[in-house]
Amino acid sequence: MYPNDEKPLPPPDYLNQIAPQAPRKAGFLHKQKILIAILGAIVILVIIVIGSLLLGGTRSTEKLAARLIATESITDGATSKIKSTQLRAINSELKIYLTNTIRDIEPILTKINTNIKKLSKNATSAESSEKMLATLEDARLNAVYDRTYAREMSYQLDTILTLMHQISSDTGNKELKSFLESAENNLEPTQKQFANFDAANS
Repeated sequence: MYPNDEKPLPPPDYLNQIAPQAPRKAGFLHKQKILIAILGAIVILVIIVIGSLLLGGTRSTEKLAARLIATESITDGATSKIKSTQLRAINSELKIYLTNTIRDIEPILTKINTNIKKLSKNATSAESSEKMLATLEDARLNAVYDRTYAREMSYQLDTILTLMHQISSDTGNKELKSFLESAENNLEPTQKQFANFDAANS
């Protein structure tokens, strides 16, 4: 045996083991900083969202105006391409409806700061009819224009009805609410005619 092997081990330091540890202030401060950073980020995000809605966002009334105008433009262009007499008659009714609705809603929207003649780029680009026109042109080239037009217009009118209903439910403006409820009732039969159109039987 080596002399060093019998050397006793140092006694355990019981006092240091059972003594309460000093609180870790650094960890608490670190968590507090993270919490403040998260709250700050949430506040900034809320400010950005509210700012975009007030300044750069598209109001629902502006969206409706842009959609009505875009739809009127589509109906104008479709007149010469529709083969079915029945579908042409439905389209003519829709053109009259859109012309009258746009004319009559303009002064109401002007009172709530929505100028139909000066819609924002956000509204006009969001309601652009380019995609639908491309679909209709493909349908014309493939000799299925009437069926495709009826389907696309049924969907377009359904989105207009949904938007009208949403605005009339949300608005506190009695004149706008009354107008939209009447406009919905007048548009629903035409939307159903497009939805039920059968090119084979026309």
